[in-house]
Amino acid sequence: MKIVIIGGVAAGPKAAARIRRLDADAEITVIEKGEFLSYAGCGLPYYVSGVVKEQAELMSTPVGVIRDPSFFKNVKDIKVLNHTEAKSIDRKNKTVTIKQEDGSIDTIEYDKLVMATGATPFIPELPGGHLKNIYKLYGVEDAEGIKATLSDNKAKDVVIVGGGLIGVEMAEALVVKGCRVTMVELLPQIMTILDPEMAVLLTQHMESKGVKVMTNTKVLGFDGKECVNKVKTDKHEISADMVIMSIGVRPTTKLASDAGLEIGSTRAIQVNEQMQTSDKDIYAVGDCAQKTNLVTGTPCYVPLGSTANKEGRVAANDICGVDDKFEGVLGSAICKVFDFAAARTGLSEQQAIDAGYDVETCLSPAPDKPHFMPTAKLLMLKLIADKKTKKLLGAQAIGPGDSAKRLDIAVTAITAGMTLSQIAKLDLCYAPPFSPAMDNLITAANILENKIDGAYKGITFAEVKAKLDNGDDFTLLDVRGPSELEAMKIDAAVNIPLGKLRNRLNELDKDKEIVTFCKISLKSYEAALILQNAGFTNVKVMDGGLLMWPYKK
Repeated sequence: MKIVIIGGVAAGPKAAARIRRLDADAEITVIEKGEFLSYAGCGLPYYVSGVVKEQAELMSTPVGVIRDPSFFKNVKDIKVLNHTEAKSIDRKNKTVTIKQEDGSIDTIEYDKLVMATGATPFIPELPGGHLKNIYKLYGVEDAEGIKATLSDNKAKDVVIVGGGLIGVEMAEALVVKGCRVTMVELLPQIMTILDPEMAVLLTQHMESKGVKVMTNTKVLGFDGKECVNKVKTDKHEISADMVIMSIGVRPTTKLASDAGLEIGSTRAIQVNEQMQTSDKDIYAVGDCAQKTNLVTGTPCYVPLGSTANKEGRVAANDICGVDDKFEGVLGSAICKVFDFAAARTGLSEQQAIDAGYDVETCLSPAPDKPHFMPTAKLLMLKLIADKKTKKLLGAQAIGPGDSAKRLDIAVTAITAGMTLSQIAKLDLCYAPPFSPAMDNLITAANILENKIDGAYKGITFAEVKAKLDNGDDFTLLDVRGPSELEAMKIDAAVNIPLGKLRNRLNELDKDKEIVTFCKISLKSYEAALILQNAGFTNVKVMDGGLLMWPYKK
């Protein structure tokens, strides 16, 4: 069997390696337009920052062997043609026309073809876009250019255009290298994979680390002679010795489209669960292929290296007659933002609403380990659930605490269709060095189920802020103790410590709406119950507590 794979970065090499394990006699050829093979593109920001010391580490096996054409030939008996571009596909005759580095044209026959053409950075045509020191970060070559500019001390002021995953990771890398960094985002928030109240907390953290974040700002062009020295926006000009364009990527589908393969609604190649395209002998995997959202069952586009590897394996299995399928994704993602992590999975609140769910959410900040452990760090969680079924639809986490562990549990729960009650009873591992006795995710699930059942009436930050701004006649009740007030407070709040609340109920007006809050919402929930039991009928708890309050405090 002749197997041709177009693309040699993530999904392509994974498919090739799996096919070889299943079929010792297959004739496997990988065509790669660039030089570098099977490299960890997600590691590029850490190569720029110096965390990853050598370029070779990004394209080597765990034991340090470089994945170059010789490695694939000698170890896996896979022929790799790098510096070679696939120009066209003849589906009738089952051939691929290629153009090699010396300009020569050739054709390769196939029985099965795997398209792993990846994605292409979206770079808008702007005045001055040709100037030097304007980079994208998509491949090893881009990273080398950025590193060279940084090492020559030519980049003190850096502008990152785009506030997505790569842009945020690059901000940290550049600050570590001593740069003054400005991030410019066209939309109202950075990290649009997060809900707004989570994104604003992340923005505040980045600004505390020295990154200037400009949202609702459009880049109009660039100024300079040979090298860029200014970025023009619709607000003002920004000095810049270097610009990183990180607006996003688009699936690379021209080869597929020219061959008459079906393109999906997301502009990526349409595939089935076996990763077959509209031609049963041609597969598409990785960033060029359309995905299916596991919650809604609708098409989506989520380009990630982890997904690419799984899809490559599924395609290889099907080619070799092994029953397998790739059912879809949850859009799970995580990134490091200085000493914070930002993670998400499933549907955002707005996505869930748009999909027709009756949505309830909760915010739950707490230490990721018992408070008495010196290694405890803050973890801020948001859960999104369907009121009708009480099934978890989505989860998000930010903070220095261990978000990966909680989000991975949430991924499993959403995939399995678990309810909040089932999640709250999971027999998770517990010891003080690793988690509280009631894990953060379990606590959040209990809070959310209480809200759905009506035992907990919540109110969002935005609703509280609107009441304050409008001068509404309500009581914002802070139930923390005096020592906690010294650290942070909301000026408009009335303070009655929880331990004194039962004896000071006469100070509160039963006819007024009362919104309770504390540091992490634990005391404020207790306070709400005390008030309700004393005959107060309009009591709400501010979701997320003071730790997640995104406004001035």
